[in-house]
Amino acid sequence: MSHSEGATTPCILNSKMPPKNLPNKLKQIRLKAGLSKTAIIRALNYKASPLYPSQISQLERGERQPPLLLVLAYAELGDTCLCVLADDELSLE
Repeated sequence: MSHSEGATTPCILNSKMPPKNLPNKLKQIRLKAGLSKTAIIRALNYKASPLYPSQISQLERGERQPPLLLVLAYAELGDTCLCVLADDELSLE
């Protein structure tokens, strides 16, 4: 059962520290979907601000923190919940 199917694992978020594994999880979602950096921009359908392939690279390297709405778009694309992306103890598998 995936976490998006009603898992009961509590989501514990540390608001002072960004998740260390988030950049890798974002990259995993893109690669699992078989998308290039340009293609994921279209697939995410993120309208809050323009996205560019260089920004996707920065997100995947942890050089830039994504806005919450962008993380939600990744979660939807990856068919997972926000808690899995935000919690370093949880994996995408």
